[in-house]
Amino acid sequence: MAKLTKKQKEAASKIEKNKLYSLKDASSLLKTVASAKFDESVDIAVRLGVDPRKANQMVRGVVTLPHGTGKDTKVLALVTPDKEAEAKAAGADYVGLDDYLQKIKDGWTDVDVIITMPAIMGKLGPLGRVLGPRGLMPNPKTGTVTMEIGKAVAEVKAGKIDFKVDKTGIVHAGIGRISFEADKIVDNAHEIIQTLVKLKPTAAKGTYIKSIHISSTMSPAIALDPKAV
Repeated sequence: MAKLTKKQKEAASKIEKNKLYSLKDASSLLKTVASAKFDESVDIAVRLGVDPRKANQMVRGVVTLPHGTGKDTKVLALVTPDKEAEAKAAGADYVGLDDYLQKIKDGWTDVDVIITMPAIMGKLGPLGRVLGPRGLMPNPKTGTVTMEIGKAVAEVKAGKIDFKVDKTGIVHAGIGRISFEADKIVDNAHEIIQTLVKLKPTAAKGTYIKSIHISSTMSPAIALDPKAV
């Protein structure tokens, strides 16, 4: 097991063991324990009472964070020429089609989100081995396969993220930066938690939200009281 640094020990000492914090208190505490010299990412991890192996208990969705992610999300719009101007006007970082398809085939994946049109999906199928493991394959359910290219690009740039429960039943998501005011961290975390509540599968039995933790890139995780969010 790796030894904790002096800063990590100091941060851990400020978090009470076995205590469940309110979202407001946890967000404020997180800002005090973060000590890195860079603007750390703030992440949330929600353990759900579902069995992801069963299709009727899979939890996946999208949410637009009220205050964005604090990250400059790089967007690639794979579109036909008639949609290029719309994508560029909305703020897409890369716009095109065949040239980018070849770059991806050659291993290029230096983007965060890919948005495309239904007619293009057939060309993306063969690239599943490259895009799939990186979570970059566009999906109609997340709004990344659409004819409303400009709207989709603008939403992603404004803080729209997609999430999916992993094989252990946990949803991980970035919800901001440590430089955010505590209230903005609260708002973003609350938005994703409430979205998860709405997505509860009817097949899920027992306690749905089992635990919630928030942390920054270098800080220990802080446990939240699911009843106080």
